[in-house]
Amino acid sequence: MSAPQASTKQRLDMRAPGTRTFLRLLSNTLLVSVTNFTVLFAITFYVYLETRSVFATGVLSGLFLILTAATGIWFGSLVDHHNKKTMMLLSGVGSLAFYLVSYIIYVTAPDGSFKDPTSPYLWLMAIMLMFGVITGNIRNITLPTMVTALIDEGQRDRANGLTGTTSGVSMLVTSVISGVLVAQGGMTYVLTGGIAVLTLASIDVILTRVPRIVATEGSGEPKRVDIRGTVKIVRGMPGLMALILFATFNNFLGGAFMALLDAYGLALVSVEVWGFLWGALSSGMILGGLLIARTGLGRNPVRTLLLVNLVLWTITLGFPLQPSIALLTVGLFVYLLLIPAAEASEQTILQKVVPYERQGRVFGFAQSVEQAASPLTAFLISPIAEFVFIPYMTTGSGAELIGSWFGTGPDRGIALVFIMVGIIGLIVTIFALRSRPYRTLSHQYALKPAVEVAPQAL
Repeated sequence: MSAPQASTKQRLDMRAPGTRTFLRLLSNTLLVSVTNFTVLFAITFYVYLETRSVFATGVLSGLFLILTAATGIWFGSLVDHHNKKTMMLLSGVGSLAFYLVSYIIYVTAPDGSFKDPTSPYLWLMAIMLMFGVITGNIRNITLPTMVTALIDEGQRDRANGLTGTTSGVSMLVTSVISGVLVAQGGMTYVLTGGIAVLTLASIDVILTRVPRIVATEGSGEPKRVDIRGTVKIVRGMPGLMALILFATFNNFLGGAFMALLDAYGLALVSVEVWGFLWGALSSGMILGGLLIARTGLGRNPVRTLLLVNLVLWTITLGFPLQPSIALLTVGLFVYLLLIPAAEASEQTILQKVVPYERQGRVFGFAQSVEQAASPLTAFLISPIAEFVFIPYMTTGSGAELIGSWFGTGPDRGIALVFIMVGIIGLIVTIFALRSRPYRTLSHQYALKPAVEVAPQAL
């Protein structure tokens, strides 16, 4: 059967079997995501505390981002070519297997192995844990395709909003528990807890009754990692490549915040306050996702996406104007409040315009391309900030020119980077709103009939 096309947005029908199945899978995904991200943060903390090597933690962060970008299309191909429930189960069992191997390495390594940043035991354990976290991305690609299959078209934006809420909850819980677990028991508590949670989550997926989803078209295509075919279908949908490139460019600019935001925040408050502040701020993502689940995204998610980005880039022009933790807190809260709307908009657009048999690969392609942008900027912007903007606002002509009202010092150099990034983002978003691809994709979204899928009997 096909999801009916609704002329008006609807509230989520909690009594519908598809909605109940989705909510159970979403809860399961929340539990697994908290576990995986706890492991990711914990191994980073642990490596630094044991080795005191910033280089080692930098390598871990870079490895995670490279693996995420490199595996997206492959994981998407697996999702498209296999039963969706099977892929969610494979994701959990795969992560569980990597965590078990990591635990064996952890308990059998000679004493003192993990204090040496060149220790093969340390890096083998860390890489196994990274593989375990990355394997969890199969589930993250599968979930939006399940929204397409299980939720009526008029309700998908609200379901995507709930997905944004789970991201916020993951951030909130992870920021609180990962450091505590490492401080209390090294990696022992992290690994034993992760193994236990993934075991229970995998059993829950087995027991969940999920219809076997079959695409109405493309079932006879070869089961391979079809990068060329995926790019062809993205390019063949008017405006779709522009959408992905727009999100990629936003992530490219966002890499400046990835690289510099912690340094900026720690110039204003202590590390303890900064850590707890991020835990509190993540409630913005939870609230933002719940708002989308209640109100939806409007008739044109393409327009919603761009308008949200206008607000986001305007915020990045505002909070750095003065060295104020209050200004930073308000700006970040509103920013995080709107992030679920941007993410839900992109997911809702792809779920409508991309044929179901290709959605896994397109979601994976978007993940690979978009995720690759942020680390590139983070790598480029750090030396530029260190050797250009910080001196410019500390002892250079910038301090003399605007220092009287803007302030001086290293944090003001970082603030100037944020403002320049915000100006570029604002200009690009305004241009996108006036562009032909925006009008074309909006028209495509409005006219395209609902994606055809066939949930077979439970």
